[in-house]
Amino acid sequence: MTQDQNHSAQKAVAVETAMEENLRRYLKQQAALCEKLESIADSLPDSADAQDCLQLAQALVPLVKRVHDYEENKVFPWLVHVRKADATLLSTLERLRYEHLGDEEFATDLSSALRAYVTQRPTCNTEALAWMLRGFFEGMRRHIAFEREHILPLLHAQPQTVQ
Repeated sequence: MTQDQNHSAQKAVAVETAMEENLRRYLKQQAALCEKLESIADSLPDSADAQDCLQLAQALVPLVKRVHDYEENKVFPWLVHVRKADATLLSTLERLRYEHLGDEEFATDLSSALRAYVTQRPTCNTEALAWMLRGFFEGMRRHIAFEREHILPLLHAQPQTVQ
């Protein structure tokens, strides 16, 4: 291996290490969000804290979009370039992009529903809100598990050749 190839390989490892750390941090933030949403779902209809609901309603969409933007604009292109993406990986990344769109729409709807719960509590359908909360965090947990099992290992493995 030439000195330039060695330097390129070291640079690729450093980039992947940083990406892996960032993605792990984002996935951990999403998992913590799921815990909070589950706590609210469990406390409905009577003991859900209005301030917690409003804070989550405000944080939900920005966090989901920030994670998805990072994955789609940093992680996925890197994997395609460095891992010499085959049809299976390309298909997987495309599926994840579509899941992101659905998750972002769901997060927007859930954020509105949490705000409505706080502002219109006497008329709010708490059973429907609980179902929304559970549907969102269960889907998000499946997505997180998939990325931990399939995307993170790709960032952890030694890169093929960087061109």
